[in-house]
Formats: sequence, structure tokens, C-alpha cells
Amino acid sequence: MAESSNYDACRPVHELLSLVGDKWTMQVVRQLGNGTMRFNQLRRAIDGISQKMLTTTLRNLERDGFVTRTIYPTIPPRVDYSLTDLGRDLLVPISALGEWVVENRYRIEEARTRFDRQQV
Repeated sequence: MAESSNYDACRPVHELLSLVGDKWTMQVVRQLGNGTMRFNQLRRAIDGISQKMLTTTLRNLERDGFVTRTIYPTIPPRVDYSLTDLGRDLLVPISALGEWVVENRYRIEEARTRFDRQQV
């Protein structure tokens, strides 16, 4: 019974970490941390992201309350994306993790190289 309750308690954490830890989610949140952007601005700012992947990522972020989508009734319609308060809160650990990776990437690469040499 205890295993079931641990699983139930961890499942939401796992689901959210899977979303937040996603390559594209982190980049979208970081870009929107600079301010409101339109879809094509985001697409140009995030190297390698497809239109479909950006659409999916924005939808997921909007669904979870991290991003807000504002449609302006112009011709053609203008759509802006921005972080919500929750999204700005998320930017803090995402930025910290990004900084940690930059500071430690060479140490990680060295560890991988040592490990790979031992496997031969």
C-alpha cells in the first residue's frame, strides 16, 4: 500500500519534470523570459525547432498555466505569447539549471570521456 501512495505522490512531479526538462520547453521559457513574443519570433529565436514542435510546446505550456496566449482581432490575426506569473516562477530554476550546465559542462565531458575509455 505504501508503494502505491509513493507512486501517486511522485507521478505529478515526474510528469511536470518531464515537461519542464524537455529541450524545447526550456528554450521557449527562457526566450519568453525576455518578454512577450509572437510565434514566428520564437521560431526564429530557437534554433532547430519545427513549427509543429513549437505549437505543441506552447500548447502544453499554456495548458499547464506557464504561458498565456493573447489573440488580437487584426487582419491577419496577431497572437502574442508571454509567461504567466507561474511561468516567471519557473524561469528561476530553469535559468539556474542552465547556468549550472554552462559552469559544469567541461567536467561532465571529462567524466564521460574517462568512463568511455574504461569501457573499451
